[in-house]
Amino acid sequence: MVTTEVTFVPHGMGSDSRTISARAGGLGDICAAQIHALYERGIDVHLAMPNYRDVFKINSQRMSGIDIRGHKQEIPESRIHLAQDRSFYYHPKLFSNTDRENIRISLAFQREVINRIIPEVQPDLIHCYDWMTGLIPAMARRNGIACLFTLYRLDSPRLLLSTIEERGIDAASFWQHCYYCRMPVNYQETRSTNPLDMLTSGMFASGLTVTLSQTFLKACADAQCQLGGPLLNAELQHKLRSGNLCAVAPALDPSFNPAIDRALARTYGPDTHYAGKLFNKLQLQETLNLHMDSTAPVCFWPTRLDGTRPGCRLMADTLAVILDRYREQRLQVVFVADGDCQAHVRAMIDRLHAADRAAVCDFDARRYRLAYAGADFVLMPLYLDPCALPCRIGQRYGALPIAFNAGAIRDCVAHLDAESNSGTGFLFDYFDASGFLWAIDQAMVFYRRSRDVRSSQVQRIMSDSLVRFDAGETARHSIGLYARLLGCPPAHLIADAEPSADVQIAA
Repeated sequence: MVTTEVTFVPHGMGSDSRTISARAGGLGDICAAQIHALYERGIDVHLAMPNYRDVFKINSQRMSGIDIRGHKQEIPESRIHLAQDRSFYYHPKLFSNTDRENIRISLAFQREVINRIIPEVQPDLIHCYDWMTGLIPAMARRNGIACLFTLYRLDSPRLLLSTIEERGIDAASFWQHCYYCRMPVNYQETRSTNPLDMLTSGMFASGLTVTLSQTFLKACADAQCQLGGPLLNAELQHKLRSGNLCAVAPALDPSFNPAIDRALARTYGPDTHYAGKLFNKLQLQETLNLHMDSTAPVCFWPTRLDGTRPGCRLMADTLAVILDRYREQRLQVVFVADGDCQAHVRAMIDRLHAADRAAVCDFDARRYRLAYAGADFVLMPLYLDPCALPCRIGQRYGALPIAFNAGAIRDCVAHLDAESNSGTGFLFDYFDASGFLWAIDQAMVFYRRSRDVRSSQVQRIMSDSLVRFDAGETARHSIGLYARLLGCPPAHLIADAEPSADVQIAA
């Protein structure tokens, strides 16, 4: 497993284990859940990721004294391979965009994986995540190693082979397996004039490409869709026609369960959610210096505050209206997220003199989980979200999604109808301020209903989510894909099985 993000992976064994945690968004949670689910099913999993020294140190301090994992087994230290380079040693935070610094980190990481980690591990299969690993499938293809590539974000940088080679990667040995802005003539002509696309190259060279949502897959592969640009769309169409593009729902870490989550002020389950959520709401309000009111509806923004994302801009444009429109209901809004738009949101709250009703803070693992437990609603006005992980987590914690009806959100959220005892959240179909505010209106109507009605619906949604969002099902699908790439039965990937002499699987 090759990724630049992973959340809550124990490093080493015993009581003095230190925790590796490097998360810029939902991808880190997805990778962590996938790795643990596979390892606990007997797959010989190795993890390659950058050694973010400062990030690990900061996260270890933030998580001191709490255990929020809840896995059956810890991954041995020998299975974790940290890429070494000062490009990522001293970064206090992770970022997920395609600026120059992240490109530099990506190339340093891939150089370590290609030149040192893969020769050391000698894997039978490599599973890469997103554009920052986009060169590795091409190298794997050259060396005859099976490779699966998971598509997460749609943005991607374009780089010249000469730039890549200057960073110590011998791209000349696998350049034919990369995807360029135009059809290349030969290596010399291509090297300094024809950029390759990192994300599309990862898809092009891999044996299988995976998205985290069937609806997201269909939307991206639509010939009319231009979200990913013409290069990405063309390759998506090709993969779809060849049968090498599929969707696997993201694994949800089993520790995201309010009944066992020790990051909460008080744990609770579906049957005890009402009192448990009130207690956590008061704790969240006290922590963020909000007006302490257990009857006030709380909305939680759980994703990165990235100003380039339409959903983030929609949230910023409507925040003042939301706070004014629901003033009488004393609605509160909580942001637990990093990003370039964070300062703008903070300044807006100050201008509105709304510090007692809205709060924004840096991402913190403990507070992130407490916010799910203390919130009544999760705000997800994201345009074509790739995995809708916060919607899935929110349902586990009894925080109902308010979301745009597109992408992965459509796979896991249905509009709530209390009378028919169906639905899990509040969806809007028109991506604008009017649509978003309409969905919040519907949520507030629901919040004003009697305690019995609200409690019965939240209890139903929480109970169903424990069954619907099962990491084991995702692991079974992934194992099936690995077996398909390796040309062997899924049972041969399990360490406890008795594989033939020529089948020893290390993923």
